[in-house]
Amino acid sequence: MKIRDLKLYPTMVGRRHQLIIKIETDEGIHGWGESGLSGRELAVMGALRHYRELIIGRNPFDIGAIWQDLYRSQYFEGGRVLTAAIAAIDIALHDIKGKALGVPVHQLLGGKHRDWVPLFATTGAPMGPKLIEDAELLISEGWNVIRTWMHAPGEQRENGDPVYEPWESIGPTAHWLNKLREAVGDRAVLGIDYHHRLSVAEAASFCQKLGRDTLDFLEEPIRDETPEAYEALRRMTHVPFAIGEEFSSKWQFLPYIERGITNFARIDVCNVGGLTEAMKVAGWAEAHYIDLMPHNPLGPICSAVTAHLAAAVPNFAWMEIRQSPTEQLGFYDERLFPVQPVQQGPRLIVPTVPGLGVEFDEKAAEHPEFQPRAGRLLRRRDGSVTNS
Repeated sequence: MKIRDLKLYPTMVGRRHQLIIKIETDEGIHGWGESGLSGRELAVMGALRHYRELIIGRNPFDIGAIWQDLYRSQYFEGGRVLTAAIAAIDIALHDIKGKALGVPVHQLLGGKHRDWVPLFATTGAPMGPKLIEDAELLISEGWNVIRTWMHAPGEQRENGDPVYEPWESIGPTAHWLNKLREAVGDRAVLGIDYHHRLSVAEAASFCQKLGRDTLDFLEEPIRDETPEAYEALRRMTHVPFAIGEEFSSKWQFLPYIERGITNFARIDVCNVGGLTEAMKVAGWAEAHYIDLMPHNPLGPICSAVTAHLAAAVPNFAWMEIRQSPTEQLGFYDERLFPVQPVQQGPRLIVPTVPGLGVEFDEKAAEHPEFQPRAGRLLRRRDGSVTNS
């Protein structure tokens, strides 16, 4: 069997673009993959066009060797754009291999530890009574791991850019999270995604305003380029950290795992370089008693491959899903994805069919020339940019 072609399908699904790829073989077996670098689709498409010439004619079973060729070829290694492209290819090759051998992908990774994947839900409710209402709704429907967003009042500048002032966010956010914990007690694991919008000082101040038992995890409070900054914050707070959704390789995870900076590994299979790289990170994390808590903000392909990863590792906490009683973003469109993993409330059933267990309707996804959307810029009132 040899790789015959690689096709790109940048498609608007719900509120977000998803960059889907298809790898075809000369034996008629195809595989689906997905890049996770949202908002940078054109860059990833360019990388994939480069890589297409390197994989045509290759044996799709040689997944590890192809990964090394793509990562280490052409002198300049790595980077988020390249590993997001490699991830899409790596996922599609696993899909092909599973289909060719007649086994689900998790069997290629050592077999499954679990029949279903525990999920966590997100509420985008503003800091206030609606936050507690959403949490009670989720708990009533069986969700026991709940993530929130931070306080963001919705102010805009004259040009339409949203205004975000970090110091004004942390007080109301901490206040309402304390009230949320008081309301739900021990009925739910609670966390917040601060989307790297804080500095070390701001994040420390936020944590100091929380009760001792308010949060079970704090996700991405600051940017991750400098592990030493996270180490400084680690010394100032007791709250467990969930970090890693932007990491593009095992090397980026290395200091966070080896130096005990993160408590949950927020690995994104569609960004980190696919299953080949994700399984290596999972092994390191297991050796340090760190559970995976995968980032999964996209659609059925990302969900399926993450479910296979979750099934195949022992050290697993919860997987993100963007479909719950408090979020309906349209990412799991059955018209575009007629075959996809089955979700049963806060559980995603591990696929048992050959390959990933996802199919994409190319006809339904036909579209005009891809038009990328301008990225959102968060600004402070003085006009300076702040982290989005």
